[in-house]
Amino acid sequence: MDAAITTLRYMNKSLLAALLLLLSFTSALADTSRQPDSLSIKIGQMLMIGFRGMEAKAGSPVAADIRERGIGAVVLFDYDVPSRSPVRNIESAEQLRRLSSELQQRSSIPLLVAIDQEGGRVCRLKPSRGFPPTLSAARLGKLDNADNTRQAAGSTAALLASLGVNMNLAPVVDLNVNQNNPVIGKLDRSFSADPAVVARQARIFVDAFHRHGVIAALKHFPGHGSSTTDTHKDFTDVTATWSKKELEPYRKLIGEGYNDPVMTAHVFNARLDSRYPATLSKATIDGFLRQKLGFRGVVVSDDMQMKAIADRYGLEEAIRLSIDAGVDILIFGNNVSYDPDIASKATSIIRRLVEKGAISPKRIDESYRRIMALKTRTIAPRP
Repeated sequence: MDAAITTLRYMNKSLLAALLLLLSFTSALADTSRQPDSLSIKIGQMLMIGFRGMEAKAGSPVAADIRERGIGAVVLFDYDVPSRSPVRNIESAEQLRRLSSELQQRSSIPLLVAIDQEGGRVCRLKPSRGFPPTLSAARLGKLDNADNTRQAAGSTAALLASLGVNMNLAPVVDLNVNQNNPVIGKLDRSFSADPAVVARQARIFVDAFHRHGVIAALKHFPGHGSSTTDTHKDFTDVTATWSKKELEPYRKLIGEGYNDPVMTAHVFNARLDSRYPATLSKATIDGFLRQKLGFRGVVVSDDMQMKAIADRYGLEEAIRLSIDAGVDILIFGNNVSYDPDIASKATSIIRRLVEKGAISPKRIDESYRRIMALKTRTIAPRP
């Protein structure tokens, strides 16, 4: 007994913190089997919510969503699109560090604090707010130099870790098939039209993120690079332009053991599903991503409020279809449109779908286990 105590005293603090976190997760998993409302805990973990505010003080809407709805993840933006205002979540490094800390303090289960920090034009941490400049994926892919990419990815990862942001919704592994693509090619978000270059560059980014304790997310499955329209704004059909080579970066990285999240696209691709866009398609997510490519990790939707989904499906139908398809975390970024009650609406809808048998409790359990496994594996308090 004395020897065990002595060992614990001299254990590296960061390892001890990670162990305690693991124990807390194990406890949470055990508790949910005893609590009468364990379903609420599981549902909350399936939601990533965007919000307005530079703080997460007690009494703020996001604090209420964390405390009362138990949301498991948040996503941060630097610009509020619906109000066309630069006042959203990010003002400076010091402010963002404080916000991340306040968010974590509100939650009994550590949060995924996510951001889109791809580099180049898709960059929430801008030089105008005191953050370092970044290189676009297109620039790095053109150079295709491992040292350059490693330095760029490492700088981004170190910055995010220092700010308390533990998940980057990147890298983009869409192929630059259509250079005039309004949402990928024209914004320099793709590394290359060559799947080998894309996979090579993405692997460096993922490895750099992991070295700094940041979770990655490959996007946008099954491929957005050939599209001619933007899913933020309209229905996007890639049936005639998509090819199977757009799956190659996923095939390569998953084959090498990648098990961080994969983000879906809202593109419609009749070659994979003649009825539903990818985010709502069981054939695409469960059939292709999970069964054919062997992916076992967390699947994250693109923003469910984007018009490719929101303009064609009711909220309940979109939620039901996406969960049935295999999506584990649904993003409501609240930055295409803004609904302060979206977390409450989404949790109520999911509960109702389970209670009436439209979604099985087993399906919710599958997502919850994947999410908790991801958090247990990746999130630990930094020393």
